[in-house]
This record gives sequence, C-alpha cells and structure tokens, in this order.
Amino acid sequence: MFAVLKTGGKQYRVAAGDVLRVERLAAEAGEKVQFNDVLMIGGDTMTIGAPLIEGAAVQADVIDQIKGEKLIHFVKRRRKHSSKRTKGHRQKLTLLRVTDILASGADASGVKAAVGTGSLSAADLAAMPAASNKPVKGASKPAAKKDVPAKAAPTKAADDTEATIGTRPDNLLTEARGGKADDLKKISGVGPKLESLLHDNGVYHFDQIIAWGSDEIAYMDDKLSFKGRIERDGWIDQAKQFAAEQE
Repeated sequence: MFAVLKTGGKQYRVAAGDVLRVERLAAEAGEKVQFNDVLMIGGDTMTIGAPLIEGAAVQADVIDQIKGEKLIHFVKRRRKHSSKRTKGHRQKLTLLRVTDILASGADASGVKAAVGTGSLSAADLAAMPAASNKPVKGASKPAAKKDVPAKAAPTKAADDTEATIGTRPDNLLTEARGGKADDLKKISGVGPKLESLLHDNGVYHFDQIIAWGSDEIAYMDDKLSFKGRIERDGWIDQAKQFAAEQE
C-alpha cells in the first residue's frame, strides 16, 4: 500500500517504513506527525482525491531536523565594477520515517498535524531547536545516569567502529600507483576540492571506484558526507568509461 502526499509545495510517493526528507516542519525529534493532504492511495484498490481524499492521512515519526546539501550561488558582473559575489545556502529539512497510511478515520486519530515552519510566527520559529548537519543515528535518548564508578575512556578505535557505516573498501591506497593519480575531476560533480578529499581517503584511481559494492558506497558516502551522491551521479558507470579510455 502506498500514498501520495503533499507538503512544502512538493508531492511524495510513500509507503510504510520509507525514510524521506521534506521541507522543515514545526516538530521535534521523536514526535509523531500526521499529513492530512493525501492526493492518492494505491494498493489492492486505487483511490484518487479531488484533489484530496477526505479522512485519509499519512503518519510519520520525526527522526531529526537536518540541513540539505550546500548550494553555491556565484554572481559575477564584468562591466563597470567587475564585482563578484558568492553565497552559500543549506535548506533546512525534516527527516521522517513513515509509520502508517490511513485510508479513513484520520480526523479522529488525535495525532499532531504536520505544519511547515513557514506558517509559524517569528517568535515560535526562534524557539525551535537548531537543525543538525547530519541526521541523528540514535532514535532515543539514554536514561539519566546514576552515580557509578568512572569507567575507562573508550579507545579511538572503538569510537571509529561505532560511527562507521557500511564496509571500508579493501582497495584504498596510501598513495597513487606509480606516483600518478587518475584525473578524478572527469567524474561529473567532482571538483578540485572533492578530488583532494578523495585522495585524503585513499582514492586515486578509477578502478578503485569501479570495484565498490553497495556496502563500500555506503561507507564512502558516510566518510565524505555525500548522502547518496555516488549512486545518484553514476560514479561507477563514469569510472568504467574513463578507465576504458585510458587503456
């Protein structure tokens, strides 16, 4: 069963268990919210609203308030003053996990309605917690600690293991083979800064990227904060093409 909901001027096709990012909502991590603007419900039978389905809703748990990828806006005026201006922007988003799709009876559910922050007053908006740069991986907060003897501090290796996502690629290098790295900037979306970051993480050649599986891609996404960029931009296919051109 799936539903198409509307929020923040966008439409999303969702099913129970899906995790999605929407325009920032007036809700805190851990809260349950309900989207009442449902355009369509599909499954064994199809229901299409006109434009909305009365009594239908999608319920979701708020995982965290986050920020999207950074966007760069560069303006250059060549005439008269020859000025340049660079501005960056990171859209504030809400990370959700869909829990239920209600075909009817949503009016009596008692769950808080999902409201965007654009409809809040300045005072209410200022009272909201700041958005984090990355989604919080722990869903619940630990209980208050009792007075217990101090424990030895965990080692750095243990901290790194807990924070790691996916599997570290076996083909990472300490330096480029033969002292000459491939031009990774040929890959769409990779510039000098990102190429340097890849080098810092042991990636110098196209054949290294070709060998990555889903677990290795998840590891590099987490290490470099790509958030799905490797698969979205088709790095594997591009690396195969450029590696073939070098042969």
